[in-house]
Amino acid sequence: MTEHARLSPGDIVRIRRGKDEGDWSVVIALEDERIALVADGDKRRFDRPKRKNVLHLEPIGAASEEVLRSLQETGRVTNGKLRFAIANARRSIEAHAEEKGE
Repeated sequence: MTEHARLSPGDIVRIRRGKDEGDWSVVIALEDERIALVADGDKRRFDRPKRKNVLHLEPIGAASEEVLRSLQETGRVTNGKLRFAIANARRSIEAHAEEKGE
């Protein structure tokens, strides 16, 4: 299996395996080097994050500074901020894909 990218809190990822396959989430914490806690603010709220193997997560190359700052300052983040971060990342990725003509 290929080496996985290092994830950090605030990174936006696409889930590659499991019943949530294809959904986007935000990494809110890392339990260890293999397990990340992810939430999307909708189906998976901050209070009940999903434990995912990092090999089952695909980083999309975007991170939310607002989510990271909130986690660092208070140890929490609102579900609205998670939804907003995912929506912004989707818009950014789609706009970039349209520019390239994909």
